This record gives sequence, C-alpha cells and structure tokens, in this order.
Amino acid sequence: MNDFGIVTAPDTVRIERLLPGPIERVWAYLTESEKRGTWLARGDMDLRPGGAMELVFHNNRLTDNDVAPPAKYEKYGGELRSHGHVVECDPPRLLVFTWDEEAGGDSQVRMELAPKGDQVQLIVTHSRLASREGMVSVSGGWHTHLGILADRLAGRTPEGFWKTLAPINAEYEKRIPA
Repeated sequence: MNDFGIVTAPDTVRIERLLPGPIERVWAYLTESEKRGTWLARGDMDLRPGGAMELVFHNNRLTDNDVAPPAKYEKYGGELRSHGHVVECDPPRLLVFTWDEEAGGDSQVRMELAPKGDQVQLIVTHSRLASREGMVSVSGGWHTHLGILADRLAGRTPEGFWKTLAPINAEYEKRIPA
C-alpha cells in the first residue's frame, strides 16, 4: 500500500493505512477524545447524524522529539478549534463528518474501517476541498497525523509532528497537479 494519498477528484484526496487491530480499538482512537488526542485532536463528538463535534488541535504537543513549526505553519502550533457535524456513523466501520465549518469550509471527511486479518484498513477520504493549496495542506496533515496514529497503535514512539510535516508537504506539492 502506497503511504501517499491520491487525488481521486479535483477536490478530493484519499489516504489508506493498514493499522494494528482489532477494529474496535482503531474505532476508539477515531472517536474517543482522549485517544484521538494522542494523534489528531481532542474534543467531544456526538456520534449521531447531525450530532455536533469539536476538534481541539494542539500540534506542538502531539509528539516529543520535535522541532518548532515552520514559519508558514506557526499559527497552527497552539490550540486551534474546529467544529463540524456528524453526517453518518456506523460503528465500528464508518464515520463521516464535516470539517472546519466555522471557517466557512464545506469539506467533508469520510473514515472507513475494514478488518484485514489481524490488521484494520483505514481509508480517509477528504472531499469538497476548495483549492489546490488546501488539498496539499490537508494531504500532508492527514499523512502526518495518520503516521502518528499508526505508531501509537503499534506501541512505537512517533517522529516529531513538525519534523515530519515539512518534507511530506513538499512531496505533496510535487504529487498534486496544479
């Protein structure tokens, strides 16, 4: 499986990962605030269609052994809050939610889980992205956050978030067509 996400439509990127199972454990890391906070963002999530959700990011605190955020991303180092709503929820296989509604964003995240032996396939599809710049940023962000998730589930210490993000974003700059 290629670690890099692929563009599946002019406004959509899809990233797949094989993660240590079982599926219920991975689901918990997607939906429970404390566990999700170890790789992405904390925050309450009402897992019913129409339910409110909040993601509270603090990328500077995600990993140890990190560097300061690059100047371009400095504003994303402290606490950031993003609000959305659950669109679909079918535990432990499907979670769909809107992303960053308060910023006028109309994008949507779809997370699909399927058992694959003792592993779990996670497919993250982020759609309705407004620009190429947004696609590059979202792709690099998901790629980096999902790497941290894989490490946490495997009991490994993840590389630094900012240390990883800069080269990953540079690669997505090359991969996502202008």
